[in-house]
Amino acid sequence: MKVGSHVSTRGGYLEAAKTAMKLGGASFQYFPKNPRGLSVKTFNRKDAELCASFCKEHGLVSIAHTPYPTNLAVEEGELRRVTIASLRNDLEIADTCGSVGIIVHFGKYKGSDPLQGYKNIIQCIDEVLSGYAGRALMLIENQAGEGSRMGTTLEELVQIRSLCAYPELVGFCLDTCHAYASGLWPSSQDGWVELEDKAHKLGYFASLRAIHLNDSMYPGGACKDRHAMIGQGEIGEDRFSQLLRSKVLVQQPDLPVVLETPVPKGATHATEIRYVKELMQK
Repeated sequence: MKVGSHVSTRGGYLEAAKTAMKLGGASFQYFPKNPRGLSVKTFNRKDAELCASFCKEHGLVSIAHTPYPTNLAVEEGELRRVTIASLRNDLEIADTCGSVGIIVHFGKYKGSDPLQGYKNIIQCIDEVLSGYAGRALMLIENQAGEGSRMGTTLEELVQIRSLCAYPELVGFCLDTCHAYASGLWPSSQDGWVELEDKAHKLGYFASLRAIHLNDSMYPGGACKDRHAMIGQGEIGEDRFSQLLRSKVLVQQPDLPVVLETPVPKGATHATEIRYVKELMQK
């Protein structure tokens, strides 16, 4: 597995890749554009291509994270049109940067019929991927259960992918804080073993393409999405050691394992990246 962290693209995509390497990372995550809006960005293609070349030369693996307002469960109408255009833009940027894919949250539906919410998600994904010829994937991230229980189970994730028109272009990103907060990752001593067994049976791991490695500020099942530094939250060092030594994950040498944890003022993720690598060896 390739451990890294989220990095800024303030200096461009190539500079983000160089920053990731300076931190000692073998992977990194970035926002392809302003994370607070759904506008379509006219990006510096040359810079993105240089990022891809640099990553290939140095064995770096990258993933892009879609903007915060992105919601796959959005109803038909102008907002869906804007969302689809934004996601296509994210895919183009990620593909040019040589990234594995774009991370997108499962989606939250506020209507009274959950089934319609799932239909909206499938329709949105299909519209985004229709006619797409790139290699970057759409990577659906499990949710913490805050505000909505949608997207908190492996069954939902696997079923949504199977019902899409282009399942080969859809994968998964496992967020550990979200999994613990939602109860997907049980807080028992053998919680990871339980999650791993279910994931095997459902075929989830076959499409796992990234991990967000985050501890949780709140206990398991609290449905609160608040990240903590690895080993300093409710998940704790022992549980992370169990996850990081999981055979099914170790067998994926290019799997990006990215930290989205808080960074102390004046510090970087470098120390935490080293710590995670040490846990992998225990």
